[in-house]
Amino acid sequence: MKIDEHKGHGRLVDAHTVEVNGQRYTADYIVIGAGCRDSKLDIPGQEFIHGSKDFLDLASMPKNIVFIGAGIITMEFACMALDLGSKVTIIAHGDRALRQYPDKYVSKIVEKMEKQGAEFKWNENVSCIEKTDAGYKLATANGLTIMCDYIMEGTGRIANIEDLGLEELGIKASRKGIEVDDHLRTSVPNIYASGDVVNKRIPKLTPTAEFESNYIAAQLLGKSDAPIAYPAIPNLVFTLPRIAQVGMTIDEAKKDPESFRIIEVPFGQINEWVNNRELDASHTYIIDKEGHLAGAALYSSEAGMMLDALTLVINCRLTGADLEKMIFAFPTQTYAMISGLIPLLIPLGSGDSASIYTMMLDSLSD
Repeated sequence: MKIDEHKGHGRLVDAHTVEVNGQRYTADYIVIGAGCRDSKLDIPGQEFIHGSKDFLDLASMPKNIVFIGAGIITMEFACMALDLGSKVTIIAHGDRALRQYPDKYVSKIVEKMEKQGAEFKWNENVSCIEKTDAGYKLATANGLTIMCDYIMEGTGRIANIEDLGLEELGIKASRKGIEVDDHLRTSVPNIYASGDVVNKRIPKLTPTAEFESNYIAAQLLGKSDAPIAYPAIPNLVFTLPRIAQVGMTIDEAKKDPESFRIIEVPFGQINEWVNNRELDASHTYIIDKEGHLAGAALYSSEAGMMLDALTLVINCRLTGADLEKMIFAFPTQTYAMISGLIPLLIPLGSGDSASIYTMMLDSLSD
């Protein structure tokens, strides 16, 4: 594609110049996509802590693993370690895991992991790590001590902003990322930032970074000058089973009960025949006054594919009538999900089909 690649550390010299390995390159526009990295506790023995990339490079699974943090990365990897037979301990700074996801589904994951032998240590902060002949000894500020063979930390991510020349050009940045405007421009108008290096509330995901980069390309090519407008962004936790959500969250909907209905569907019970006998699979839908799907949360091993379909329903504001005009592949999880969703997508307070359907759901839940 006639793209030149220069391997090395890039540093801004001025608004139109980047230096790499002593060589300077000039351009009309510059895009910073430096990403982020695992954070690391600043404690004695920090050299014994491993990150997510180290974990993925393991030649064999350790018998006894401690995960520091109860976020997405640690919960995903802890589920894998449990299924592969390791003893797992999760040390969490707070009192629950996966705070950005529905508590009822997170609680189900935690309960399943505990039945597999995982131990959760809530409200604990690791204060030091010591290597001994028997393995690694972790101590917490509350006096708890734990022995293990391997330690992985997943307490967050830090934007890669160091030594890029940002300060000299007056570009504001912190460990959360580079500050940009609604066109993804830094304080230097011809310098943009994209992906995980941006300071934003939008989920820092691979598809989000791709969306932002395509947006910047359209700006530079003169195809658009509109501010960036993010669609509903699906996000998926690869625990076993998965937890997924898109659009408005359950907690947000609960704050405005007059505008939104929250309907939980025991998907696994209703669709035992299509969902691999995953009887505890569950879907929660958030429907607005006009009968549009505003958000969804799923608990299921098959959540990924179904989440993509729900994202289309939300972003295209499809109604039940719209979906009735379509035919989906049978027998698939998506077919079963859409069939059950259609009678729910009606304006608030109207229609008999939704009330009959919700009565059936209530009886199943009971």
